[in-house]
Formats: sequence, C-alpha cells, structure tokens
Amino acid sequence: MKANAINWFEIPSTNFKRAVKFYSKILDAELQHMEMDFDMAFFPYQDGGIGGCITHGNGNQPSQEGTFAYLNGGEDLSIPLSKVEGAGGKVIMPKTSIGENGFMAIFLDTEGNRVAFHSMG
Repeated sequence: MKANAINWFEIPSTNFKRAVKFYSKILDAELQHMEMDFDMAFFPYQDGGIGGCITHGNGNQPSQEGTFAYLNGGEDLSIPLSKVEGAGGKVIMPKTSIGENGFMAIFLDTEGNRVAFHSMG
C-alpha cells in the first residue's frame, strides 16, 4: 500500500478566473495555469507531495455533496479561513477541534464546492 491514499484532487469551477482568484487569495499562493483540452490551475506542492488543481471545461460540476478535499491550513487554519468570506466564499463550519488530530473548518468556495481546511494548530 502507498503512503498516501490521495494522489491528486481537482476542484471544479463554473467561473475559472473567479475560482483561481479565490484560492490564490485565501492560500496566499500563486496557482500555475495550464491549458489542455480544458483549463487547469495547479496548487503549489513539493515533489513527492499530493497535488491538485482547479479545473474548468472538463465536464465536472461544483458540488456541496459527496467527496471533498481538506486543504493544508498551515500552522493555524484560522489564517486562511479568515480570508474566505472576503474572497467571496462562505464559512459553514468554523475552526473546530478534532482532538489529537488538530483542527478543521469547512467552507463553500465561490463556485459552490464544499472544501475544508486542516491544521494541527
């Protein structure tokens, strides 16, 4: 069995530029755009790490139901979470302790996707 159950994730968008702006703002990171048969904007990641992107035009639709991703909230997820509403999203579960596993928070992005943050602090 591999060390990580997740290898890759994609977050669909209805408005690609808006979604890229949202995630760039809340994560304080530049996403790398790539055009294939559809648009993709890659989240930063290190070699050997788990990667993901925002997609548009590949038939996927944003959703508040089903599988959702937990993004790395850094040292304290309160920092990126505090940027969600100012960037056009909505916090639906504030920073919440999950005991020895740290903290989590859930939000809706500008596209209507349910996404979470995780941090140990």
